[in-house]
Order: sequence, then C-alpha cells, then structure tokens
Amino acid sequence: MTSSANSISPAPTPLRRPSQALAAVAIALLMGLQALTTDLYLPALPLLTHELGATVTAAQLTMSALLLAFGLGQLVWGPLSDRYGRRPVLLAGLSAYVVASVVASTVGSIELLIALRMLQGLAVAAAVVVARAMVRDLYEPAQSAQVMARGLSGLGMIAIASPIIGGIVTASSGWRAAFLTVACGGAAALALVVWRLPETLAPERRRVAGGLRGMSSGWGEVLRHPGFRAWALLTCCSYGGLFVFLAGSSFVYIGVLGLGPLGYGAVAATCSMSYLAGTLVCRRRLVRLGVAGSVQQAAWLTALAAVAFAVPALLGIQTLAAVWLPQLIYQFAHGTHMPCSQVGAVAPFPHKAGVASALSGCASALVAFVIGLGLGHFLDNTTRALAWGVALFAALTCLCAWTLVRRHGDVVHQRVTPVDTAAQGQT
Repeated sequence: MTSSANSISPAPTPLRRPSQALAAVAIALLMGLQALTTDLYLPALPLLTHELGATVTAAQLTMSALLLAFGLGQLVWGPLSDRYGRRPVLLAGLSAYVVASVVASTVGSIELLIALRMLQGLAVAAAVVVARAMVRDLYEPAQSAQVMARGLSGLGMIAIASPIIGGIVTASSGWRAAFLTVACGGAAALALVVWRLPETLAPERRRVAGGLRGMSSGWGEVLRHPGFRAWALLTCCSYGGLFVFLAGSSFVYIGVLGLGPLGYGAVAATCSMSYLAGTLVCRRRLVRLGVAGSVQQAAWLTALAAVAFAVPALLGIQTLAAVWLPQLIYQFAHGTHMPCSQVGAVAPFPHKAGVASALSGCASALVAFVIGLGLGHFLDNTTRALAWGVALFAALTCLCAWTLVRRHGDVVHQRVTPVDTAAQGQT
C-alpha cells in the first residue's frame, strides 16, 4: 500500500528573496553596464579613431557591432535564464564581459576592437536581459514598474557619471584607459552577483524542454501578444532616438561645435541627469495615471523635443543650445518611456519573462544597429543628421504611445497605489 506521504507533491522550493534595496542596486548595476559600455567610451571615440587610423564609418562599427551582438545575444541568454536560472547566466556573461574589456584596451587595429566590442555586447546582454526578468520574478506588474523606475534611476546616475569619467580618463590617460575603467565596472557587478545576489527564479518555474528549440518554444506566444508588440515598439522608438544621440553626438559636439572631451562629457552628463529626473517623475506619475497613461502623457514632451530639434535643423541653426536643449527634453520623457515599456513587455509572461525580455531587447538593439550602420554616412560638418534623426524617432515614439499603447498597452491591470510608492520610497 502506497503511503500518503508519497502521494503528496513536493512543496515549492523557497527562495531567498533580495531586499528591495538590494534588488534596486542590482538592477542599476546590471542594466547600467549597457550605459557604461556605450557612454564612457564616447569621449574617446574621436581619439581612438585617429590613433587606430580608422574612418568614421569604421569607428561607428565599434558601436553598431556591439549593439548587434547585444540584441542577438539576448535571444540566447533569455531562454537559457528561463531554463537554468538567473545566476548561472549572470556569472557567465559578466566574466566574459570583464575579459573582453581588458583585452580591448590592448588592441592595435580597429578590426580587432570591433570584434571585442561584439563580445562585450554579447556579454552585457546577459546582464540586461536577466535584470529585466528578475523584476518579473520578484514583483507583480503594478509594483514592477515602480521597482524598475527605481533601478533605472540608479542607471541614470551611472549614465551621468560615465561620460564625465570617460572624458577625464581619456584626457589624462588616453582611450585605452577608458576600456580598463569599463572592465572595473563589470568586475563590480560580478562581485555583487557572486557575494550578494541570490537566485530569483523558482525551480518550479524553470522550463525543462530540451535544446534551443524547446527553450525558444514560447517566442511565438510572446510575439503574438498585441500588448507585447505595442510596448516593444515603444521601446524601439524611444531607444532609437537615444541611440542616434549616443552614436553621433561626440562627432557633432566635438567635431562640429568645438567642445573638448571634458566639455562633451559634461554635456552628455546633463542629458543623463535629465533622464534621471524623468525616472523620478515617472515613479510619481504611475500612482495617478498607471503605466499606459504615464507614457501617453510623457509623449507630449517627446513631441516638444521633436519640434525643438526639427525647427533649428530646418532653419540651418547650428548652436550648442539648438542640439543640447531639445536633447534634455527628449531624455526627460525617455525616463518615463523606458521603465514603463520594459515592464509592459514582460508583464503578461511570468513564466516566460526571460524570453519576453530577450525579444524586446533584441528588437531595440537591432534598431540601434541599423542606425549605427547608416548614421555614419549622413554625418557631415553640420548638426543636421543628429537633429533630424532624434526628431524622427521622437515623432515615432509619440505615434506609438498615442495609438498602439493606448489600444493594447493595458497589460498591467492594477494601478500603483500611494501605499506602494511610500513603502518603496523609504529605501
């Protein structure tokens, strides 16, 4: 006779949940690696182009190749993290990131640097896709938006510091030191994962199908969801405008407007400050408007940025203010679009958060890759390419927020309550 004990299903394995403070720090560091990888070396881009004897188009490939690997890498890391857990993926990705960053500081050709930037992109994809999935592991959708906004506030601080540090390091020690500094950031994130960050994916939620075919079986389900498509497209459009700035701003501010590396770093830092302010406002706006309502309201500022970019470009006005001030407005609105869209894309998929995060991240990275390939051909001794590029993506962001997100974006059925906000504000 079979005992009753043998007929009872095993209880779910309890997980050691990180505190909200630790979760926010982890999200900031892991997602901040992308900003560190792109923003810190921007002041060094003209210098390394000269020292390696590269063309502007080849130098742009150090950015666009990174984004291509970053996007495609998420399609692998996301399903792997859903199957094997978040920590193993983080440990593998962060270790590879540190090694690639150190080796990049020693190269003597632009071709090898491009290859190592691809490895960096593949590695940092693990950190970003897992960070987004971790939020869904730990919190329900309504609370996720607040936690993500807090984490992205920390990312904003990293983005503020990165171009300043990059400008100082490049001016004092050259572009190779910038890559060593990036390696230190990766080592700090790796140390946090090793010693403080527990596994967040419960064993019973891990998918057991074998092979990549089994791991990717949920892609069709995610892609067919209209809410996912709306939020993922918003991510692509808003990040597309940001990437135009990232890829082209150093050549415009330094080469056209005459700023030095330190001056450019300061300007880029103020844009990141505006983004940080936007995430702080987003956390309060969520209480009143919810996730979809917040991005629809923020889109009015994005529309203002589009006009502020387009009009001076149309009139041939080439001044610091004509580029810098519209970018401040754009970044502020991006501080709402980014956390909301990233939460909205994964909210319907608690058991496939890694896949949803990967597909959304891959789409935005591929958009950035295409921008990186094409932007170098349009950059000239004017500010027009930069201004028109950001204005275009600002307009597309507004269109997406006011149509697709409004129609299909209500994937977070609960509004954030003032109690949630107050509780999280204590940390």
